[in-house]
Amino acid sequence: MYSDRWITCEPEGIRVRGYYFPWGAARIAYASVRSVRRVRLSAFRGRARIWGTSNPPCWASLDPGRPRKRAGFVVDRGRFVRPLLTPDDPDAFEAEIRSRVRVDSRSDGDGLGPLV
Repeated sequence: MYSDRWITCEPEGIRVRGYYFPWGAARIAYASVRSVRRVRLSAFRGRARIWGTSNPPCWASLDPGRPRKRAGFVVDRGRFVRPLLTPDDPDAFEAEIRSRVRVDSRSDGDGLGPLV
């Protein structure tokens, strides 16, 4: 099971601490996940944003360590807003997601993260 300070893969879904203001957790049921896309982060594509968004279709969960991270995951649940998650160990997180969700979990196209 994957777990870090902000993200925990639980038996029924992903728990994301610090997703809602002021510190509420979000739960993403594995059954609701349509796709998970691994993306590269850069200054304008997720790394500089500690929490929130300037691009409404994507929401960066709270992660004060995001400026030091290079990879993130965009989770598509079939809703307008797609969470951007930045686990401490991207490879372990991706392996856990692949073991629980029966959808592709890969990089698409250029693999760049969303503008957030």
